[in-house]
Amino acid sequence: MKRALISVSNKQGVVEFARGLEQLGYELISTGGTFKTLQEADIKVRQVADLTGFPEILDGRVKTLHPKIHGGILARRTPDHLQQIAANAIEPIDIVVVNLYPFRETIANPDVSLEDAIENIDIGGPTMVRSAAKNYQDVVIIVKPEFYGLVLQELQATGQVSGGMRFQLAREAFSHTAAYDAMISSYLARLQGVPFPDNMVLAGEKVYDLRYGENPHQKAAFYRNMNPGLGLADARVLNGKELSYNNIVDVQAGWALVKEFDDTACVIIKHTNPCGTAVANTLAEAYERAFAGDPVSAYGGIIAFNRPVDLATARKVAEPFMECVIAPGYAPEALEVLQAKKNLRVLELPVQNVAEMQVKSVEGGFVVQESDLGSADPADLQVVTDKAPSAAEIKEMVFAMKVAKHVKSNAIVVAKGLMTIGVGAGQMNRVGSAAIALQNREACQGAVMASDAFFPFSDTVELAVQAGITAIIQPGGSIRDQLSIDECNRHGISMVFTGMRHFKH
Repeated sequence: MKRALISVSNKQGVVEFARGLEQLGYELISTGGTFKTLQEADIKVRQVADLTGFPEILDGRVKTLHPKIHGGILARRTPDHLQQIAANAIEPIDIVVVNLYPFRETIANPDVSLEDAIENIDIGGPTMVRSAAKNYQDVVIIVKPEFYGLVLQELQATGQVSGGMRFQLAREAFSHTAAYDAMISSYLARLQGVPFPDNMVLAGEKVYDLRYGENPHQKAAFYRNMNPGLGLADARVLNGKELSYNNIVDVQAGWALVKEFDDTACVIIKHTNPCGTAVANTLAEAYERAFAGDPVSAYGGIIAFNRPVDLATARKVAEPFMECVIAPGYAPEALEVLQAKKNLRVLELPVQNVAEMQVKSVEGGFVVQESDLGSADPADLQVVTDKAPSAAEIKEMVFAMKVAKHVKSNAIVVAKGLMTIGVGAGQMNRVGSAAIALQNREACQGAVMASDAFFPFSDTVELAVQAGITAIIQPGGSIRDQLSIDECNRHGISMVFTGMRHFKH
């Protein structure tokens, strides 16, 4: 007789699958909650304890850790192995259906105790999964409900599961346990305050395959971080087709920046850089001002809001061609307007500030860093020029520096009226970025300027003076800081140091 051991935390589809196996003549073995679920569905099932002759003990910590379970799973179907298990009254197990305790869901609760988290670390489950996956040529291992139907189809058609399917299921199984262990390791490291452990394991769950990567000849996929907390992978897509690789990267850039502001704000992103950013009394006004900052670049961009979108804002957003919009919510009538634009991707995601590690691959490895959570505090600004900035200029400079933090370095941001009017991004020298940001000389009159890093020479200040900038904010720290300070004093403009650099590579 063929046998299947079923022990799952996620009960989705398990009754239908078990019934299908029962109809094919399989003997079913189960534990705890799964046993009860199958029994209540009038499916004939044996308890693991009946098979092992040993009860579940230690509050369920030990139930499947037994030679009669693992011998039945690990035995290869060779005369020697079959003779050995028969001599020890061990019955072969042909299918193992296991998914693990909900550790991710448990630690997602901010009030969870370490004791509760520890009790939701599965031991017997991963052991069975690994045993079955190791012996995949003789044992079918299923860890995801989406494979139930595929396995049943093959069994019903041929009486067996193909070698290709067995191999795929084994690969899925080892990925499942690896991701599970990675979650536990990451959680314990966070509790201990160890951001960079000696062995860092990254785990992700595929959200979907992408049509292509940055370019059509590159393959790509979108993965969800296995650690708890909401991120872009959890955003609800309310309209439009699935996000592309570039969409995802750009939406993340806009979302990270717009969350910097407590006031009502809008950010428009093009190629990961903010081409327009503004705060205002209303969302519609914030959008208008952000778009006006650089309407040429804004066309076809990504829009991020930190407030729910109302009807007035939606009508304005729907006018030009834009790729995506993301916000914490949408009024029903606003959503109706946006959904009329069939190609506009509309995303909804609650505003949460999650301090995740940033990972970037390099050849043969990857580098990891903390998120840049630093910001310019008005109380900590160091006035280094003869002329001190006004309260209004300080507010403008803090705004500009928040934007500069999210612009590719070398970064120069010009702002006036709490909106960007010039952004210089990613140039190989700072004066080149300044020249781009200061192109609109008329708009720059009376504006402020922010730089993500110090000025090694006075040339950037000279450009700012020529454009009519009245105050500059920068980190300071160059051995030639005095050159820039002297240039400001020579022309009667203000400069403040933050003491904090914001390179973005």
